[in-house]
Amino acid sequence: MSRFALLLQLGTTLPLVGLIWLVQVVAYPLFAHVGAGEFPGYHAAHSRLITFVVAPLMLGELVGAFAWALSAERPVSPALAWLGAGVAAATWLLTMFVSVPQHNVLSGGFEARAHEVLVFTNWFRTAAWTARGAFLLWVVGRG
Repeated sequence: MSRFALLLQLGTTLPLVGLIWLVQVVAYPLFAHVGAGEFPGYHAAHSRLITFVVAPLMLGELVGAFAWALSAERPVSPALAWLGAGVAAATWLLTMFVSVPQHNVLSGGFEARAHEVLVFTNWFRTAAWTARGAFLLWVVGRG
């Protein structure tokens, strides 16, 4: 189970690292360049379509992280495994309690302040996923 849980994390976290950087550097900044009349439809399509990609990856990552932390055999200490699971959980909490509320505001039309908060706070998710990806690569590199 431990190896499967580690592979599940790698197979979900690494794509999330690439995806979050794409969203942070490309997708979210471009929200400000969509015309006011087109923005609600654009945002609705973005939210609907990105969910098909992000939701299964996030779910798989969370399951893998907690399964790995609960596993009796892993190549790192239980504390490090639980720290990794905690970072995965933090991405969920940031998504649910910070990003989603800003997207809810934006669903009614472009709001500069909501967009600014979304872009700024998304750096925390970007950092968390990047750290998880680096951690998992470090684990695999150890042997």
